[in-house]
Amino acid sequence: MYSTVLATALTGLAVVNAQSPSLSPAQVPKNAAGAPLPVPGVTGKLGNAEIVTNNRPGVTYTAFLPNITTSNIRGFIAGTSNANGTGVNFALQISGLPDASLGPFLYHIHDQPVPSNGNCTATLAHQDPYIRGEVPPCDPVHPETCQTGDLAGKHGNITSNPFSTAFLDLYLSTYQGPASFFGNRSIVIHTSNTTRLTCANFTLTSGNSSRPSNGTSGGNGTVTGSNPVPSPFTGGAAVTFVSAGAFVAGLAAFLL
Repeated sequence: MYSTVLATALTGLAVVNAQSPSLSPAQVPKNAAGAPLPVPGVTGKLGNAEIVTNNRPGVTYTAFLPNITTSNIRGFIAGTSNANGTGVNFALQISGLPDASLGPFLYHIHDQPVPSNGNCTATLAHQDPYIRGEVPPCDPVHPETCQTGDLAGKHGNITSNPFSTAFLDLYLSTYQGPASFFGNRSIVIHTSNTTRLTCANFTLTSGNSSRPSNGTSGGNGTVTGSNPVPSPFTGGAAVTFVSAGAFVAGLAAFLL
């Protein structure tokens, strides 16, 4: 029986390791214009993103693009927890974009907040707690396989000037703690070649962002229980890694 359990565990690890094919940029298929295309079956190294089902209703985080002399881009993006607690309703309004030849324009939630000097490069990479990466591109037909912060990939690029859109994202959290939480992060607007044009921090503009008292789900890194203390943001996805070798060795020792 023990050998069966160990074999099952090894099989499960093999499945996890096979979830996200490793592709170099050269291996990613491209369209006639040379733009990379989504590849079916590619997801995060930690699997697909989980649907967030216990957001506290009425919580809104908003990022207002800065009114600065170095950019004409103005606007905001607001994310409000869905009334039923599942996912976040986003509204984006933007204007003042540069020449259309630089588009379509992209927008993503980035892992780090914008520092006081306004340096968008300091926001680092996209929010990506499931370690999916940017290559190949997000497949909007299967948003659960995309980076959680890749809003343009999941819901469409900015294609006009001015531009507005609204959508429901099922994989982001408005309460502090899980790695799906976006309220301590930033939004970055890019050209089509990913040059960063402007950025802004999300701030709480409505509601209570503390963890719901019946928290039981809601994205990678969630701790269940009654009113647990939120985990501090440390600059990356709130994920603890255990190597496959260590896991198997520990399991074998337990079974033996």
